[in-house]
Amino acid sequence: MTVFLNALPGAVSQGLIWGIMAIGVYLTYKILDIADLTVDGSFCTGGAVFVMLFTQGVNVWAAMLAALLTGMLAGLVSGLLNAACGIPAILCGILTQLGLYSVNMAIMDFKASVAINVTQADTLEKLLVSLRFVQGAIRGDFPIWRHPILVVGLFTAGLIALLYGFFGTELGSALRATGSNGSMARAQGINTDFCKVLGLMLSNGLVALSGALLCQYNGANEINVGRGAIVIGLAAVIIGDVLFSKLFRNFALKLLAVVIGAIIYYIVLQAVLAMGLNPNYLKLLSALVVAVFLSLPYWKGRYFAKPVKKGGAANA
Repeated sequence: MTVFLNALPGAVSQGLIWGIMAIGVYLTYKILDIADLTVDGSFCTGGAVFVMLFTQGVNVWAAMLAALLTGMLAGLVSGLLNAACGIPAILCGILTQLGLYSVNMAIMDFKASVAINVTQADTLEKLLVSLRFVQGAIRGDFPIWRHPILVVGLFTAGLIALLYGFFGTELGSALRATGSNGSMARAQGINTDFCKVLGLMLSNGLVALSGALLCQYNGANEINVGRGAIVIGLAAVIIGDVLFSKLFRNFALKLLAVVIGAIIYYIVLQAVLAMGLNPNYLKLLSALVVAVFLSLPYWKGRYFAKPVKKGGAANA
């Protein structure tokens, strides 16, 4: 129990970072109704761009902006493959993801891993988040406001506010209409192809931004860091939807539910690891968590819903 409690702040911090990625998955999976697998590649792209720029002396904010824009470029490629070439969206994501592996290797100078020297105090001070800040802020080695939970929490709140404002605009409403009913949206004069491309760009931009934050947190970026990211994103989206769909009706609260879902996901993983699970089984556990939460609505409707009485309309 002590091991779990000590690891809990780190689990919450990672959940918040992955929650930003999950918001990107939410934009495609729930709003655009697209299963986009590009995220497995664009997540690593964000970390690769950040680590290479930051280690060369680029400002942390500029490096994160570059990661965001590069992720949007990856989403643009997937969107154009779908809109201009007529390739199904799920295949577009697979193709872009495969291509991004080579791109990411090239960005990282064909190294499987590139590290940030967090042992240097001046380098550590320039980072927004770091694993060293988790316990260091509690012990007093760093100011408490540098704790990743506070930093990433405020960062996430700002992103949710921006997305809430954007999806309240005419263009944001067009994106939602495209995912809700593409045929009706086209009948209303909405360019649905443009909306899909824009949605994929926004989604992968957020995913890459999350990758840049995780790169800072871990102090390194690895070529396989994004493998299975879509599973984590879907787990967060589904957990948030299952647990909070009845409570959170507002769009901003739905985005918040996704972030909470990511935090719950990482707390569950940490709890299982604290019980002695071999870390090599984490991917299997992730798949099982997603499968269970995907099945909950079906089980609830089939086994727990109140039966409808026959002849109810006639008796009325």
